[in-house]
Amino acid sequence: MLRSQCVTAAGIVAGYAADSLFGDPRRAHPVALFGKAAAALEKNMWADSRQKGFLYAVLCAGGATGAGVAVTGLTRSCPLARFAATATATWIVLGGRGLATEGTVMATLLEAGDLTAARARLSHLCGRDADSLDAEGLARAATESIAENTSDAIVAPLVWGALAGIPGLLGYRALNTLDAMVGHRSPRHARFGWASARADDIANLLPARLSAAAATVAAPFVGGSPAKALRVWRRDAGKHPSPNAGQVEAAFAGALGVSLGGVTSYGGKVERRGPLGDGGGPTPADLRRAVRLSRLTGLAALAVTVAASVAATRR
Repeated sequence: MLRSQCVTAAGIVAGYAADSLFGDPRRAHPVALFGKAAAALEKNMWADSRQKGFLYAVLCAGGATGAGVAVTGLTRSCPLARFAATATATWIVLGGRGLATEGTVMATLLEAGDLTAARARLSHLCGRDADSLDAEGLARAATESIAENTSDAIVAPLVWGALAGIPGLLGYRALNTLDAMVGHRSPRHARFGWASARADDIANLLPARLSAAAATVAAPFVGGSPAKALRVWRRDAGKHPSPNAGQVEAAFAGALGVSLGGVTSYGGKVERRGPLGDGGGPTPADLRRAVRLSRLTGLAALAVTVAASVAATRR
């Protein structure tokens, strides 16, 4: 068992390195293929019903988790195959390099004053309405997305990979993808997507708080203060409507010394969120710092989750 857990940990580290070096697979990305399959199933299953939505979530996330269980069984007696499968699964589900690239591109466009291109590019990071956003609004939206997705696309997969191996990696990514597809509160998905959204909330309870803690510790490396980051995190996290995004965004705001939150618009629906942090609105330079903080948070989470996984097995 110890040997198997060490092989899994080594595979997670290798997968993290692959994502850092190469980014997302360029062709036939498995997550995109899963999304297409889930969208096709939704067309056949949709109903304005929580029960149907629950069954949909079980079929989609259960199928991905089951595939992970099958791969785990097939590689049980071959450590090299288990290592390769874990590394591949980790690489597939992580999005650290892609997140950093998008944040850097946005900062470059804002520095150049190209708001038209920046508004178009924001869709690569989040689904907000960008047409009315000025430079500060775009920088804020991008910084908030960097913070939230540090947890969703980096830390949470690492946590679930360490806890449950390949099934945890694939199952978590399936749930998070479903949340992005049907978990928002549109008229079509308010009931059908309820189960997917709530399951994603539960799956991210621990990762979001680990992300916030790691960002707090890493604050000095982006010119911030751990004490201030901790204060803002504890004070402001509850002002966000999400039980998880608020944790990470508040910690990032404190670490960067900026203010996040406020008015946002998704699909024409306006949300008024409480303020997070004490400084001014983020600038393009702050967005670059957020990218660095995201990378540091991911590295800290990798170290913690892998070490905890191996230590728990030893005990």
